[in-house]
Amino acid sequence: MKESVRADNIEASFPSVSVLIPARNAEKTISTTLGSVLSQDYPGSVEVIVIDESETGATHDLILRRYPTVQIVPNTDGGIGAGINQALRIAAGEIIVRCDAHTFLPRRYVCHAVETLQRTAAANVGGRQQPLGVTFFERAVAIAMTSFLGAGDAPHRLGGTEGPTETAFLGVFRRSALDAVGGYNPNLLRGQDYEINWRLRAHGETVWFTPDLVATYRPRSTLRDLARQYFDYGRWKSTILRRQPASLLPRHLAAPLLLLGLATSGFLGLATASWPIMTALPLTYIFILTIKALAVGVRSREPAALLLPMVLVTMHLSWGIGFFFPVRLQGSQEENPRSNGEIKC
Repeated sequence: MKESVRADNIEASFPSVSVLIPARNAEKTISTTLGSVLSQDYPGSVEVIVIDESETGATHDLILRRYPTVQIVPNTDGGIGAGINQALRIAAGEIIVRCDAHTFLPRRYVCHAVETLQRTAAANVGGRQQPLGVTFFERAVAIAMTSFLGAGDAPHRLGGTEGPTETAFLGVFRRSALDAVGGYNPNLLRGQDYEINWRLRAHGETVWFTPDLVATYRPRSTLRDLARQYFDYGRWKSTILRRQPASLLPRHLAAPLLLLGLATSGFLGLATASWPIMTALPLTYIFILTIKALAVGVRSREPAALLLPMVLVTMHLSWGIGFFFPVRLQGSQEENPRSNGEIKC
């Protein structure tokens, strides 16, 4: 009896947690994700909610069969932000943990994040995104995503010093702070994390980065999927910046300026019939990427680094092209959802 009372007191001293996992056709990865979430070393109560937007019933059936304690919410509104807002309506946790269906969380991820929230009084805590490739191509993408040429100066990709930051990978939120800014913007299909962190900071809250909080992420497995992913990143980043120009950072302009530079050198080269003008910038660009690939390959003894030039070119140009084709939101969609303690969907 005494041991039971002691256990109840320990659990009561930790805030309740809801882990929200948007999923779309995730039957190949959801088992790894749920296994890591359900194995968390956290003394408090943890509920797990999967927001399912799949085109088939495979993900839903797998969860029902293997993980009966996991709640499933059909994402009837579409999009990650709208889906998370649906789950927030039923989530009971004082702390909201945002997780992806292709992410693996270490055993003390939730415990460390909650401790950091309490220590810093931040609204959101995030850490490093650690890409872990399985195939040869995925390993090359993982190298690119954790290099300066692929991530700029983003702490959640490269690491850095603990402290306030502009955004966070995934995020562990105080529920009250999420409610105060009206939850996620349901109209954004990409860039939701950056946008909500910008609104939290505009609301006077702190977004906190801690390098000790690491979540493993599986990169895209084909060049086509990678190009589509970064094209979408560019489109939605441009959309968000058009709505919130004060959130612009220098690294957001790197890919668009590169694209403009390459196009300008090509145009001037054709107009003047000058091969040196036409090829100087592209050749310099490829030379830099090749040197980077060789340096990484020698240092890490990773043969996949040989694909780094191709991967980085795909990421840069896809993001840059997407930036010039922002999504046009209509009417009320241009407004940021915001409320006083109420989720607007």
